[in-house]
Amino acid sequence: MSVSTGESVFDWIDTRAGARAKAGLTRTVRPRAAHSTDLDLASNDYLGLTRDKRVTGAAAAAALRWGAGSTGSRLVTGSTELHTELEYELANFCGAQSALVFSSGYAANLGALMALSGPGTAIVADQHIHASLIDGTRLSKADVVVAGHCEVPRITHALATRGKRRALVVTDSVFSVDGDLAPLADLVATCREHEAALVVDDAHGLGVLGDGGRGAVHAAGLAKAPDVVTTVTLSKSLGAQGGAVLGPSRVIRHLIDTARTFIFDTGLAPASAAAALAALKVLREEPGLPERALTVAQDLAFRLRENGLPASTPSAAVVSVRAPSAESALEWSRACRAQGVLVGCFRPPSVPDQVSRLRLTARADLTEADVERAVRVITETGASAGAVSRPR
Repeated sequence: MSVSTGESVFDWIDTRAGARAKAGLTRTVRPRAAHSTDLDLASNDYLGLTRDKRVTGAAAAAALRWGAGSTGSRLVTGSTELHTELEYELANFCGAQSALVFSSGYAANLGALMALSGPGTAIVADQHIHASLIDGTRLSKADVVVAGHCEVPRITHALATRGKRRALVVTDSVFSVDGDLAPLADLVATCREHEAALVVDDAHGLGVLGDGGRGAVHAAGLAKAPDVVTTVTLSKSLGAQGGAVLGPSRVIRHLIDTARTFIFDTGLAPASAAAALAALKVLREEPGLPERALTVAQDLAFRLRENGLPASTPSAAVVSVRAPSAESALEWSRACRAQGVLVGCFRPPSVPDQVSRLRLTARADLTEADVERAVRVITETGASAGAVSRPR
């Protein structure tokens, strides 16, 4: 019997890589230059605060005072005064009873879903929820039903016919691919009719929707609801990094004791906590920023549609433009990049409907000239990619 050298055990990876390349689904890591002149429509920096000196200054000061990292889990050495203050300010700003900060929005979603469910729970999830929520439902060991996108009757039926006593309905507030909104009022109504809790990922709503950017959950009047739990990220409108869960105080206390991604993960770096705190202060001082981001998104989408591109009608700061194929979406995004305009390229499996598209994010700090430049480049390159339905 021959002894294997071990070289063949990962041959299956090469086979799958070849299949992805053929389908135009290969991903590439592209380092971002510190001082680029590119026009960024690919990030989630909706309010343009990532480079705001008030935010970066707070981060730098915190790093000098507290160190580069948090040094441990939140329950050991990883909590600082900054974390406690951030939790208070987040809850206060969003109108929730309490908040708990995690190292990322992904970790917040995993921790919340696993801690609030289990084998005795039924989870009914919207088809288009974020990957972190999908993973949370898979890890929860609950009975999971995937409902059609924003199909409240299907969700209601699943709740009414469930075989478990406890139940959660899980949704994004703003869906990250097309930027459409969940029917939160209808969802909470059916949850209450069938004694279920509602978990809402408001990552793309915080800082963009609601009074002064307080989020979609606040706008729906559900921030203090005893049966609603909200998750957010600090890495989009707040320009920092990290995530949080907001909701009833007893839910937050339960997460401290049971959420694995809180208990066993190193805490958020103090610099990120300080940056998020500073961004919240900016948002309080400049409540017009969210409206500006929405205006830019609507203007961008309108002009693209005028030029014959199938752009979505934005409800938040996300605009999507469908592409004929995964290969054309990739070609289109590369052509935009070559002309100095960065756009997101969403292809399977990142798109739940399997339709590839460019994903554009509006920012409150974009100028009229920026929007004009973006529309011109996206339209010209879109014609080459076969995405323009009629000549300009």
